[in-house]
Amino acid sequence: MFLIFDTDAGVWCTTFTFVNKCDYTVWPGILGSPSLGTTGFELAKGTSQSFQAPAGWSGRFWGRTGCNFDGSGQGSCKTADCGSGQVECNGAGATPPATLAEFTLGSGSQDFYDVSLVDGYNIQMMVEVTGGSGPCASTGCIEDLNLRCPAELKVEGGSACNSACTAFATPEYCCKGEFNSPTACAPSIYSQIFKTACPRSYSYAYDDKTSTFTCTDADYIMTFCPNHPRYNKFIIRTRFLSTNL
Repeated sequence: MFLIFDTDAGVWCTTFTFVNKCDYTVWPGILGSPSLGTTGFELAKGTSQSFQAPAGWSGRFWGRTGCNFDGSGQGSCKTADCGSGQVECNGAGATPPATLAEFTLGSGSQDFYDVSLVDGYNIQMMVEVTGGSGPCASTGCIEDLNLRCPAELKVEGGSACNSACTAFATPEYCCKGEFNSPTACAPSIYSQIFKTACPRSYSYAYDDKTSTFTCTDADYIMTFCPNHPRYNKFIIRTRFLSTNL
């Protein structure tokens, strides 16, 4: 575990490390408070980059793909663009569909984290824990969900997959209005496709039971396009767990 105590701020810091195992460049986006010093950056294939976050930090990360930025950092991305027109997202979130990693860090207490497909999917993402105490489970979406995305949810020529809420914007898919409760908003045929492929990720708004994780005093590694053999065991195990809940 790599924790730093900031004696000026009087808070523990958590390290977030981004790793790119894709065969292409990814541009991670960051939305959260307080600032981590950047809101978006370039992550070439085979590289990694780390940031420290203070206790109490809350926010989300995602991977932008198919980006084209000029020498001054102006441009846009094919998937999960934040609409800033720059490498930095400057306080803007991801345009759906986007695979999201969400965190709320505790202050000497539990961190809460998840990988969400509620806003759709654009890239494989794994969250692993180093150090820490408590359940501290890995989570993420390892399968390429674009390969099994229904035709009516596909966007950008199949390089991303909308959620049913994003695609159809109806109350029953978005868990809004009369469907705004865990009892009224049930899994749909579309969210079940997401859940089967990625059992530990949020597949719709009230998919809390198998999708939210906790850990205390940990660091986190977010890997895009994980390809290590051990992740195959993760896929098999999470599928087994999801069928035995």
